[in-house]
Amino acid sequence: MKIRISITVKLFLSVLTACTAVLLVQTVTVRISFQRDFLDYLNGQGSHSMEKILPRLTVAYKEHGSWEFFHTDSMAWLDLIRPQGDFDEINRNLSIADQTGALMRTGLLDTHLQRIAGNLRVDANSIRRPVIVDGQTVGWIAMAPFQEMMSTNDERFLEKQRKVWIVIGFTSLAVIAILTFFLTRALLDRVRGLVRATHRLAAGDYASRIEVGSLDELGALAQDFNRMAHALEHNERARRTFMADISHELRTPLAVIRAELEAIQDGIRLPNTQSFDAMHREIGQLGKLIDDLHDLALTDIGALAYRRLPIDLTTILKTALASMQGRFNAKDLHLETHLTPEALIVIGDERRLQQLFANLLENTLRYTDNGGQINVSCTHTDGLVMIIFEDSAPGVPEDKLNHLFDRFYRVEASRNRASGGSGLGLAICRNIAEAHNGHISATASPLGGLRISIELTLAVL
Repeated sequence: MKIRISITVKLFLSVLTACTAVLLVQTVTVRISFQRDFLDYLNGQGSHSMEKILPRLTVAYKEHGSWEFFHTDSMAWLDLIRPQGDFDEINRNLSIADQTGALMRTGLLDTHLQRIAGNLRVDANSIRRPVIVDGQTVGWIAMAPFQEMMSTNDERFLEKQRKVWIVIGFTSLAVIAILTFFLTRALLDRVRGLVRATHRLAAGDYASRIEVGSLDELGALAQDFNRMAHALEHNERARRTFMADISHELRTPLAVIRAELEAIQDGIRLPNTQSFDAMHREIGQLGKLIDDLHDLALTDIGALAYRRLPIDLTTILKTALASMQGRFNAKDLHLETHLTPEALIVIGDERRLQQLFANLLENTLRYTDNGGQINVSCTHTDGLVMIIFEDSAPGVPEDKLNHLFDRFYRVEASRNRASGGSGLGLAICRNIAEAHNGHISATASPLGGLRISIELTLAVL
């Protein structure tokens, strides 16, 4: 069975292990440095002191012809190795090797590495330098290593230092553990906040938000989480609104058709042309809604078929305007066009662009008061085509312009289908424009109504 270890324990142990490893490496390094490098330094300094004595030993050997004089004169060795000069000069030039007893650890060995004079512990394993006279090795000056000459007090001192290091090590570990605990707890409190908010979001609480706090990686993650939660909340509201709107839009024509049929069945109304015309209009309205929903679904997922060919945008726009002219006249709307005379070639689907312009003209016709003004212009500059639809009052409040291309969105709060469509036309227009790598936007019109701009890229032939 696998043991589940919480992230708190994992993080705590990870940081503690890392700090402990660093402390151990530091302790071992210092100990090795002291025992090897420092002692080697002292022994090296002692070797330097031996180099100073070598010339004296060479001169003494030449004077006496052998080392026998050390056996007859007990003070000869001390006289030979002691520093030369007056006391003040000796004090000034006293090296650290001399201060640690290097001279007292020095002795003389014969050519067979047998002790002649000096420290009793010098032997073949000691630090040695040859004494050469007339090209012949006549003996060896040797020095016992510092670590071999340590006294009991020295050993006690080193042992005490080791204990001090152990205490320092455990104290450091305790401090590290305490600091690690508080640091990881503060960090994990924020992580737990993210986890709790994620669980609430997964359970459907899209209003869940996280306090950002500091501007670090967790703060950036909290900001991303809040943006995601806001998007999900918006999408959920849009989904519910969509379901309510589509239910209403489908129910209304069905209710009218049912009422007409029931009236005929009950004998209240006769099956005459007027009844059939009313039902036909509602069926047409229902069919258009279904077609719009189908087109919107296809454009949303990018599955709407596009037959992209070089086409003249001016011709398509003129055709769309001509097809709407009669309806504009019937509503006493004055249509004014400003179209460039030359052909504007774009790569696109002729049928979808006709649908785009027809939807925009239908929207303008539907929401412009009788006797109003409609301006349509088409210009090009720097490889771009700009098509603008402008109409007169009524206008759209500034805070609602950004929502005009949302599905089922209507500026008016009511669901009066006589004054407005299903609210899908502009959403389809946006998807068609974006499918042609274009851009569509809505702003206030100088005429007092709405201005819709479409930007498309000219084809390079």
